[in-house]
Amino acid sequence: MRFSVSSGSGQVLATGQLFIQEDSDGDLRLSFRTDRGRIIEGGKIDADGNLTSASKDLFRQFFLTWGVMGITLTSKGE
Repeated sequence: MRFSVSSGSGQVLATGQLFIQEDSDGDLRLSFRTDRGRIIEGGKIDADGNLTSASKDLFRQFFLTWGVMGITLTSKGE
């Protein structure tokens, strides 16, 4: 599934895909790969599969990447 990342004003900052990757410690992380190949690493996925803290960390990384508040992630349904 494809997503777009947008600022609070509606400007599309990136398009890409969410994915799960294993880090060097063997933990699973929720991450985002832009169409231009940039990987933005989110937080660790809880052992029970809950994505709440992982997604909060991913949005924190979106802020650090683009310096924009009010970021939204929208499914493009493709």
